[in-house]
Amino acid sequence: MEECKVGERIQNGRKWDTKKIVVLAMLSAIATTLDVLFRIPIVPAVGFIGYEPKDVILTIGGFMYGPMAGAAMAVVSSFAYMFIAGQNALWGAIMNIVSSCAFVCTAAVIYKKWRTMTGAAVGLIFAVITATAVMLLWNYTLTPHIMGVSRERVVQLLIPGFLPFNLVKGALNAALTMILYRPVRAALDKSRLLPVVQTSTKKSSKLTVGVVLVSAFVLVTCILFILSLRDII
Repeated sequence: MEECKVGERIQNGRKWDTKKIVVLAMLSAIATTLDVLFRIPIVPAVGFIGYEPKDVILTIGGFMYGPMAGAAMAVVSSFAYMFIAGQNALWGAIMNIVSSCAFVCTAAVIYKKWRTMTGAAVGLIFAVITATAVMLLWNYTLTPHIMGVSRERVVQLLIPGFLPFNLVKGALNAALTMILYRPVRAALDKSRLLPVVQTSTKKSSKLTVGVVLVSAFVLVTCILFILSLRDII
């Protein structure tokens, strides 16, 4: 009898792993499709970059499975877009990963600690601020190499171009996430693709991993910014 129960627990664990992989793969595919099909210029000063709602899907996944899952989907969808669109090659993929992770992981870390709609809203507000600040620094550092222009030209575009673009992009992503998260989660619950949420002592350790992930992004961003100020890169 005990062996049977152990077998059932192992089987249920495998089934949960499979479901999680299926959901994450599905969300990554949707995010990649949106990235390819919907790119809308929203700020004339930086018309060469456009808004796409990919981060909405990634944030929904991050809310359901945590910041590490959100980061993994960001990496997968960004490299998938790179191979499909072939634009800016590796540099473009790196910038997409940084932008998505700065937004998704920040929101997911806060929501993991504060699992209410208020917590989601606070997480998304901080996500907009974090992603905007991170992308200003990364654009200052890497855009001259990606676009083949002088850093002085990029500096001229930071306030009238990159700043409003990232603020508007973040605000749109935050609003759409708040609207779509509950319906998407309810649909996945109905299809039995999500497990029942259980409290666990492991929650704090997972939260710590998320905090470390966000902190690592901030640290790398600061290092790159300092190196660019010293004209090392």
